[in-house]
Amino acid sequence: MSFDKIDVIAEIGQSHDGSLGIAHSYIDALANTGVSAVKFQTHIAEAESSDYEIFRKNFSYEDLSRYDYWKRMEFTLDQWHGLKRHCEDVGLEFISSPFSNQAVDLLEKLGVKRYKIGSGETNNFLMLEKIIKTKKPILLSSGMSSFKELDKSVEFIKKGKVNLSILQCTTSYPTKSGEWGLKLIPEIMKRYETRVGFSDHSGEIFASLAAVAMGASILEFHVVFDKKVFGPDSQSSIEIRDLSHFVSGVKKIKKEMDSKSNFKLDNSKFKSLKLVFEKSLAVNKNLKKGHVITFEDLESKKPFTKGIPAYDYKLIIGKKIKRDLKKWDFLTNSDLNE
Repeated sequence: MSFDKIDVIAEIGQSHDGSLGIAHSYIDALANTGVSAVKFQTHIAEAESSDYEIFRKNFSYEDLSRYDYWKRMEFTLDQWHGLKRHCEDVGLEFISSPFSNQAVDLLEKLGVKRYKIGSGETNNFLMLEKIIKTKKPILLSSGMSSFKELDKSVEFIKKGKVNLSILQCTTSYPTKSGEWGLKLIPEIMKRYETRVGFSDHSGEIFASLAAVAMGASILEFHVVFDKKVFGPDSQSSIEIRDLSHFVSGVKKIKKEMDSKSNFKLDNSKFKSLKLVFEKSLAVNKNLKKGHVITFEDLESKKPFTKGIPAYDYKLIIGKKIKRDLKKWDFLTNSDLNE
């Protein structure tokens, strides 16, 4: 890989359920897990929704409409400032996905460093144009887009000359194995000649770990305190208690993918171990001088240095021995007639 580290983004999304206190508690919980950034979603109900919007998942006992739900998810500008400061105080980058032009205006007031575009906004050229004008990097999720659609979005963004990364994503909650789309990662990388990551909705750590091995240098995934908690994304989220172990795995896989070692070309590192584990030839029965060695006479025993290497057994079959050998004696070249 050509990138120094994996960008690990934990998405709180709607897990705060509209509670400012819970949102802050998520930031504290994520501070020591090893993630590099925290991602929220910025919803302004009046700007993005309407009475005609349907629920993706009918999970709510208190929201009569999708509009009501987004309204309940809103924070004030001051509250957003507090969340961003909190992230920075604990060493995490604050990221948020906008879902309207007004949300972009709000995030600009916060001074975000980059923008994540959700799968449903990939073809929202109106909002993309507004973001492009900020000249800030864009993380584009590919979830619901065909290559034909994604081609148009990528072309549109590249014309704006902003830094673009694309996240392979499957818009399915939770995403089952067989639908992760990991094989698309190198294909997207080649097709668009850009940095590629993986946005995960599986609710487990396995897909993202595999994505690193496939070349992803950005990981994004939903997090939650407990999968039993109320909310539309709970089952598609990774529990925070698993994050430290997960991030450790990401770093180890990245190190492995970056390694230049090739022990199949140069195995000198294993020289001393080969002496311990590999074997020499011995005889498995008492044999008299003049006996002609057969395959059935032979055994392989440790260590490697006591006799003829076991891999050379064919070279001594059919040869006569010069002296009597006892059962389990190692067989050396000096024991054989030429």
